[in-house]
Amino acid sequence: MKINQALDSYRAPGSDAGSADDASHDRGARARERLLHEALRIFAEKGFAKASTREICHAAGLNVASIHYYFGDKAGLYRAVLLMPIESLQTQFAQFDAPGVALPEALRLFMSAFLCPSGDEEAARSMRLHLREMLEPSLDYAEVIARHVMPQHQRLVALLARQVGAAEPDDALHQLAFALVAMVHDYGCSREFMKVLAPSLLSGPQAMDLVLARLVGFGVALVEHERLRRVQDAPRPGPVIS
Repeated sequence: MKINQALDSYRAPGSDAGSADDASHDRGARARERLLHEALRIFAEKGFAKASTREICHAAGLNVASIHYYFGDKAGLYRAVLLMPIESLQTQFAQFDAPGVALPEALRLFMSAFLCPSGDEEAARSMRLHLREMLEPSLDYAEVIARHVMPQHQRLVALLARQVGAAEPDDALHQLAFALVAMVHDYGCSREFMKVLAPSLLSGPQAMDLVLARLVGFGVALVEHERLRRVQDAPRPGPVIS
């Protein structure tokens, strides 16, 4: 018994330090997440200028120096909050334009990333914050778009170019990409209006699956319309003169 107790109580050299490091890392990760969570809520409600770092830290249960430690400054925290939903979308976008993926499946993979379940308060706050940025863009927003949104947009436009037989992207394909994104994005921006105008549309456990299926069908129709337009507008060979 004493031998077993001794073995149970034995710790390899450095193991206590490793456990302490792991615990410290976990505490740091949780503190960072609390800051991001509370910053999202307050930035979404008040905007960057009116949000107070003291208020954010108080809500997160941390001291003001924690923002400097984890994010550098208030602007760094704000940038991290802006990037949270974008980074999540990038993960979900991984395979939508993979070779061999049919258009309906590509659109399903792309659009499903934008459709959050009803009642997802975190997603609603992110949407509110990005809408605020669209109306009153900060200096950081242009950089966020250029570095993180532009590559995904270019992937979508390249996919559309392949589908309609275009040699390279053009303004019509950019407009088509904007239309597809806006169509699904509206279910985040205008969900409260939709609940009033068409309450049954978003109610029920399978509602969003049905919404997604319809959106994919609408998207396929838009892409086919653009393909046919290009066929009709293509120069026709002139008469052969013998």
